Amino acid sequence: MECVFCKIIAGEIPSYRVYEDEGAYAFLDINPIARGHTLVISRAHASKVTELSAQEAAGVALALQKVVRGVERALGPEGLNIFVNQGEVAGQVVPHFHIHVVPRSRGDDVRFVTPTVELSEEEFRELSGAIARAI
Repeated sequence: MECVFCKIIAGEIPSYRVYEDEGAYAFLDINPIARGHTLVISRAHASKVTELSAQEAAGVALALQKVVRGVERALGPEGLNIFVNQGEVAGQVVPHFHIHVVPRSRGDDVRFVTPTVELSEEEFRELSGAIARAI
């Protein structure tokens, strides 16, 4: 087993666990971008959300909800960023599905630079149709 997150779940690598159940495991990120930055990971090894079964994905979502409540109660942030980086090009460093929970406060200096793309009405129609048909 080479996956660092699988090793954390197995107890082979220590972590600052905040929650676990039969489908998910949550712990503090060791390279946090904010105080309380927490990762919620699937117990099942999968690099992408689409590799999880519906039951596994639902279990991670339920754990995420519990962890978010805990972070809010414990830290009282003004807001949160909740996100997934899927694939190396998107910034995924560990190829095991995980969700970031990042507590935020005004002036915390955390920045996400996200340029926008302009699309024509025709492009919006084409894209929405293509995605809807693929679902």
